[in-house]
Amino acid sequence: MAGSGAEIEELRPWHRALRAQFPIVVGHPDLVYLDSAATGQKPQAVLDAAHHYLTTSNANAGRGSYPWANSTTALVEEARERVKRFLGDPEPDRSSVHFTSGTTEGLRTVARDWLPALLTDGDEIVVPYQDHQANLSPWLEARELLARQGVGIRVRELPYQEASGDYDPVELARVVGPRTRFVAATHVHHVYGADMNVHRVRQVVGPEVPICLDAAQSVGHLPVAVGDPDVDFVVFSGHKALALPGTGVVWARQRRGPEFRPGGWRGTPNTVGIASLVAALDWLDAAGTDRIERWTVALTSLLTDGLSGMADTYEVLGCRTSLAAGSQVQRRRSLVTFRHRAIDAHDLGFILFSHGFMVRSDGHCQAGRGKRDDSVRVSLHVHNAPEEMERLLSTLASLQ
Repeated sequence: MAGSGAEIEELRPWHRALRAQFPIVVGHPDLVYLDSAATGQKPQAVLDAAHHYLTTSNANAGRGSYPWANSTTALVEEARERVKRFLGDPEPDRSSVHFTSGTTEGLRTVARDWLPALLTDGDEIVVPYQDHQANLSPWLEARELLARQGVGIRVRELPYQEASGDYDPVELARVVGPRTRFVAATHVHHVYGADMNVHRVRQVVGPEVPICLDAAQSVGHLPVAVGDPDVDFVVFSGHKALALPGTGVVWARQRRGPEFRPGGWRGTPNTVGIASLVAALDWLDAAGTDRIERWTVALTSLLTDGLSGMADTYEVLGCRTSLAAGSQVQRRRSLVTFRHRAIDAHDLGFILFSHGFMVRSDGHCQAGRGKRDDSVRVSLHVHNAPEEMERLLSTLASLQ
């Protein structure tokens, strides 16, 4: 608690200036938005960039020779390089960036258009069965696609440490074998809030196996550098990184396996979404993703520290050790998920909204989970304030 308090006091002036840049937050002072893991709110600079594009040079990209079309084509191409810079790409001349509708479509594109060419009969892939459904279904679909072509592959489960919610490198070493050709992983878990330490996965699988990283809950929330961990794909959604909905990114290293080329005819890109993504990345760089991480980790620590004192009433999902005040293990990255031991998760969500809190209350699209596993997720971004956490804890305490 003391560490979190010191971080908060140090960053208060910085936070105050940034919070003021979110019109929807400033315009609804009685409401607290706690669902940034589902979609992020937009700072004024992003809204201005979208408005400027639509009112000055809106056209299709790559399909005209007049100035507006040329400007839009240049915008899309420059956006690819902007993404590489934001991700700290150490070899931008060798990598590629492709725009999709979001993380789900990005992962499906890798599974559909790239993975089959990598695999032969008898090969194995390792994928997460407890992460977001979007990082499981595409790989199972790829298996079915290959099966229809007479190619049989085995899908192995990426193992977890039950105590921490993290991937288990010891068990992974028992899963990986000479036919392991591909691993899918997640950077920050969308339910447990843990950095999944993908560098340990790389250490286990070795230097030659491609890794595809779902970075939907990390890009925009903390520094993401594609050189560490050493991965081959980084896939994320613009709308969770403060841009407009409908734009996703697939960054491909183009070093291991076949060259990544999305298949099929490429239609019109979401040009206004791409314009907003460039503005969002500029805004995030100016704000400092390192400071955003420090701020949101401090706020989630306030929440988990408070919930640890209400353990008879609330079960917090994920690592148990990190709940203790002063814990030396990693704290949650911008989100905390919990259940009330007596009140249904959906009912708790309605109760919290009656007090002004907008949270998510369902299964959070976690693979392998049913309605009985529903829970309440609080997910934060830079506009959230410590006073909101204190108010939330007070409300939760009243429900004991």
